[in-house]
Amino acid sequence: PKTKLFEEKLTEFTECKRTLCVGSATQGMELVLRWFGVGAGDEVIVPSYTYCATANAVVNLGATPVMVDVNKDDLCMNIELVRSAITGKTKVIVPVDLGGFPADQVGLMNLINEEEIKSQFNSQSDRQKQVARILVMTDAAHSLGATIGRKPVGSITDFTVYSFHAVKNLTTAEGGAIAINLDGADEIYAQLNTKSLHGQSKDALAKTKLGQWRYDVHEIGQKSNMTDIQASLGLIQLRDYPGFLTRRVEVFAKYNEAFSDESRFIRPVSKTLDRESSFHFYALRIKGISEDQRGRIIELMAENGVAANVHYLPLPMLTAYRNLGYDIADHPVAKQAFEHVITLPVFNGITDEQVDLVISTLRSSLEKVLEA
Repeated sequence: PKTKLFEEKLTEFTECKRTLCVGSATQGMELVLRWFGVGAGDEVIVPSYTYCATANAVVNLGATPVMVDVNKDDLCMNIELVRSAITGKTKVIVPVDLGGFPADQVGLMNLINEEEIKSQFNSQSDRQKQVARILVMTDAAHSLGATIGRKPVGSITDFTVYSFHAVKNLTTAEGGAIAINLDGADEIYAQLNTKSLHGQSKDALAKTKLGQWRYDVHEIGQKSNMTDIQASLGLIQLRDYPGFLTRRVEVFAKYNEAFSDESRFIRPVSKTLDRESSFHFYALRIKGISEDQRGRIIELMAENGVAANVHYLPLPMLTAYRNLGYDIADHPVAKQAFEHVITLPVFNGITDEQVDLVISTLRSSLEKVLEA
């Protein structure tokens, strides 16, 4: 019952048609791809600058991730490169809302609805024939609470998948959710729910009703459901979430002010005329430093009690994807972003004093490295 209630509250919050809670965002993406009939011989377009889960979900189904480079400003998927990457094998496009800032989801929906693009789509399953175009599934692992034109992320593309992993803005310790926006959302919810429970005809809640023990298995599914314990955590987190976002906005503002005085600092895009981030992480880029210098800065910060990070190693730089033939030379924007980025701490309970410590420690570490 807690999971069902959490799904209802998430549907209200994101203004989608239905929500299914799952064990992780990766499981959620795999469920949607499996539901759409994606498999061997199919292509799914993903950005090269993202966590490996985005592409792993594709590979796990036997399909091929087609990687495109990102924009220089927001580091989200470059739509014109997406257009060039579309072929008759393309089944799904997966934009990633990096750091909480939404990709151009409206632009992608306009793209896949162009008649020329729709005419290339090769339907190979009943569901693909019903949709009759490329599917757009947003990897919104970072962006619960972000907005596009004052509409919540989750209400724009066909599917939106969230992560509630321990480091996310809203956490259930581990978990995720699928926001459904296609027509027939109730039926799609039922189909995905069945797939998430080994193909079982009834979920655990339905089976608890007196005399309703009997069930069937309609297909070979997977185990991807969210537990009531996780959902109970999520309900409290969602209740308090507006306050979490308010604090994150304040932290971003302090960082933005601190790094506004020098042109070598590239601050992350967090708000434009039509898009606003969920302020998940603050990925500061420092122009002119080398990858080795970046690493040394992070080491010095750690020695002074500040844990910085790097988001992310681009997919073509990972051994698993290099071994599959992907080459970072094909993704120069992602490569340069990786070399220059230092992700600064942002979390719901961070204090102003801690933010000031992060700022002063980064500046002093940077100066030591540049003087060396």
